[in-house]
Formats: sequence, structure tokens, C-alpha cells
Amino acid sequence: MKLDFATYKDKVMGCWAGKNIGGVLGAPFEGLRQVNDISFYTQDLSMGPPPNDDLDLQIIWLAAVERYGRNVNASILGEYWLSYVIPNWVEYGTGKANLRAGLQPPLSGLIDNTYKDSCGCYIRSEIWACLAPGNPELAARYAYEDAIVDHEGEGMYGEIFFAALQSAAFVESDKRKLIDIGLSYIPEESVTAAAIKKAIECYDSHVEFTEARRQIHNAAPGTFGIQGGTLQEIPVEGNEGMEIGAPGFDAPENVAFTIAGWLYGEEDFGKSLCLAVACGEDTDCTCATLGAVLGIISGASKLPEKWTAPLDDKIATLCIDKTSRGIWVPETVTELTERVMKAVPGFLGQDICDIFAEGGMTIECKEGEALYCRKTTDYLYKINGNGKDEALPVKDLCSLSPYVVRYSFPAFNIMVDYEGSVFFKAGENRKVKVTVTNSHTMRQQQWAKISVYMPGGVETVNGRGFCLPLNNLYGSKAEAEIEFNTDLFAESRLEFIVEVSLEGRHSSGAVKVTLMREA
Repeated sequence: MKLDFATYKDKVMGCWAGKNIGGVLGAPFEGLRQVNDISFYTQDLSMGPPPNDDLDLQIIWLAAVERYGRNVNASILGEYWLSYVIPNWVEYGTGKANLRAGLQPPLSGLIDNTYKDSCGCYIRSEIWACLAPGNPELAARYAYEDAIVDHEGEGMYGEIFFAALQSAAFVESDKRKLIDIGLSYIPEESVTAAAIKKAIECYDSHVEFTEARRQIHNAAPGTFGIQGGTLQEIPVEGNEGMEIGAPGFDAPENVAFTIAGWLYGEEDFGKSLCLAVACGEDTDCTCATLGAVLGIISGASKLPEKWTAPLDDKIATLCIDKTSRGIWVPETVTELTERVMKAVPGFLGQDICDIFAEGGMTIECKEGEALYCRKTTDYLYKINGNGKDEALPVKDLCSLSPYVVRYSFPAFNIMVDYEGSVFFKAGENRKVKVTVTNSHTMRQQQWAKISVYMPGGVETVNGRGFCLPLNNLYGSKAEAEIEFNTDLFAESRLEFIVEVSLEGRHSSGAVKVTLMREA
């Protein structure tokens, strides 16, 4: 089906207006474990809305897309993260520290990151949904690239879930279908999926809302609401039977609180948002995300004026470094909407976006079953690869080991598997696995040459090079495990180069592997 220009613009504006409303509404109650009984904004908005990171981080991603288009990936987003993100708190700061140490995503979101399962990336899902409306597979794929900069596991699943759901919301309004579509993109066994299903179960069983809050929390106990004080200071009233979770394990329950607000709100915009806030914990995130979902479904033209008028279309930023230049920050929802729409043709390409359509630009969207995540098993392994998409389905992509780093080149792709650790230890041989696959557009029968360049003091045990067949059949790959010994290497940090080329082709690709000495 085709999404027409006017409808698309209305829904994009609805997304950002709803995001802004929810962020402002929930902000005063962020980080508190309590039941919040509210019905409207509690701040003085006479000077405009307060800043909120739920929206402004996505402006940084938009700037990256404006420059790199559909080629944007985790590595590029990581560069923008280092240059333009101000905060150093928890997962944001850990991701930056790991990037500065030379650890590529997803390692940057994994190593020493207690808050990898927290809420800092699922709040960034809307940009990908707005850039890929009605194409949840594409939106979720870019959400994955975004998430692994500073998150992993459950935190990542939250962003992928909402990116797929919100993208589908441009063409589908049934909340149950939208939730199912989002769930199809994340592992069934994930805690995020379990928490979402608990919210649905509570609603379908007519569980009273505050009891549903308790059950959802205990299905995926988080700690966002108790960060600000001691364990002894947690209020007893309203929190009876609430378990204490692990530090940083926050995304699953907050994602599910968003869904609970949506279900129990029963099509009432204000009631839904206020119920999301009522759950406590990361209230600006839950409420802002739900506001965006409802804004996409209704469009800006149908958002209640009661909620939009106090904000007067204005947005305020908090986390963007404006002193380094390179980022132009919009001041209104309207400006942000127009910038997103200008980026869409280059991001989607002419096969999806028709800028010359009669009556204005149209976007080709998926519908029905095509909105759900595809599966690797859709094709027989090693069957003729012509015409088949070799890209891993999103559910398989986010099920990869977080120690696998991916690189893309024009004719091939490389995956480097650190095999469970970024450390090496004297006296023990170390292994790293390198996998080469054909690119998605230049599949031919090839021979892949893998060359390894080690610094002095490091001895490769099984050779410095490999020449392996690389067919164009579905799922084909060339794979080599590099084994080496570091007994004579004295430095604390080991960096070596893996170069890949294809016989008979002029281009090659080199990637750097970075390991740290274990104490």
C-alpha cells in the first residue's frame, strides 16, 4: 500500500508532538518508585516546555542520516555519540568510554556496562519509525544499529520492539496487532517479551491497575525508581510486594508499563499517558514513548488541543553539544517534522519512496503479514541465492553474540567474533573467528582471501592467511578461526589487522581487532 504525503506528514508531526507531550508530563516523576495520581501537566509551562533527552538524542541521529543517508550504521552513530552527546551518566558514559578505548559496537554497549539493559535506547526508536514508515523490518534494523552503541540485550530489545511497532503504526492502528508485530522482532524468550505479555495478561484478566503494576514489575524487577536514595528510603505505601531487581535492569518493566498504560487507557489519549506515569520508575520515557505511538496512530491533527496548546509546538534540548557545531537543533515540532521528511527520499531510496507521485511524495509500505519479522527459515539453506535477501532477519541479528562485530564493504561483509571476551592473557592461546559473506547486491561465486597482520611479539599458531571459497548460495560464507599466542607481547593493549579481499576484484577491506590484557 502507499502512504500519501499529507497523511505521512500528519503522522510524523503527531509522533514528535506526542513524544514531547509525554516527556513533559512524565518528567517530574522520573526515578521515583511510587504510584503517581495525575490528570494533567504539573509544571509551570508559561516559559515553554522543559528540555528532555527522550527527544533530543534523536536529533543527533537525524543529523547523521542527513549526511550519510541509508549508509548510516553503528560505527557512524558511535562517532556522532562521541562528538555531540553531552551526558556521561550510566550507559551513555560507559558507551562513550568503550568507544574511546577502541571497542566497536556492539562491544561498546556491552563491556563493563551495568546499565546495558536500561532505558536509554528504547526512547530513541521514533526516528527510525519516522524514516521508515510502514517498513518495520527496515526501522528495526536501524534501531539495532542505534541500540548497540551503548546498550545490549534487553535494552536493545526494547528499542527494536518499539521501532517496529511505531513503523507499523503508520499503516495499522489495531493495538493488539501492533504489539504482536513488535514482539515478532525480538526473541520470544527475552524478559522484555515476558513483561509485555504480563501487561496483556493483566489487562485481559481485568486485574486492577495498581495490582497490574506490581505484577509487571515482579515479572521483570527493575531499579530505576530507587536510584536516588538508600534501600531504606523506598516508600512502603503503594510498593507492597515490589521486588528489588538488579542495578540497571530497567528496560523490560518500563517497556511493559508503556503497554499497560496503552491498554488500560482504552483509547483515551490523556488517560493512557497518565496511567503510564502512574506506574512510576522511568516515567518520562514510558509516557513519551506512548505519546509518540498514539501520535502516529492519530496524527497531529487529532491530538487533543488540551495537551498540545500548552507546549505551543516548542521543543527544548538538554543533551546536545551545540558548541562543536555540526548539529542544527530545531526549535519546534514542525521544524523537526520537516527535516525528517526531507531526509526520507535519500534514506528509503526510489524503490520505496516516489517523490514524483501525482499529488506529492508517496511511500510504499508493507501491509498485513508483511509487517511481521521475516525468518531465516523462509528459505532453504544453500538454495540458489539469486533474488533473496541475505541480510539477517532482525530477530536473528539481535540474537547474535554481543561479541560479534560486523563490517560492510561494497562486495562483501565481515563479521569478527571475539569469542566471548575482549581480553587476552599471557600463557594462553587466543582465538578470533572471521566470517566473510557476499554483499546483498554483488553476489557471485568468489574466493575470499583473509590476511592477518600482527604486531611484534604475537605469533599466529595456524598461519597468517587463508584463501577460502565463497559461493553465492543462500547462507554461504567463508570462515576462518585465527589462533595466536601473546607470550612475547609486552603491551597492555593488542591491536591487529584483518584484511579481506576477493580474488579478481580490485577492492579490499581492513578491520582492526582490539584486545586488552587481562589482569
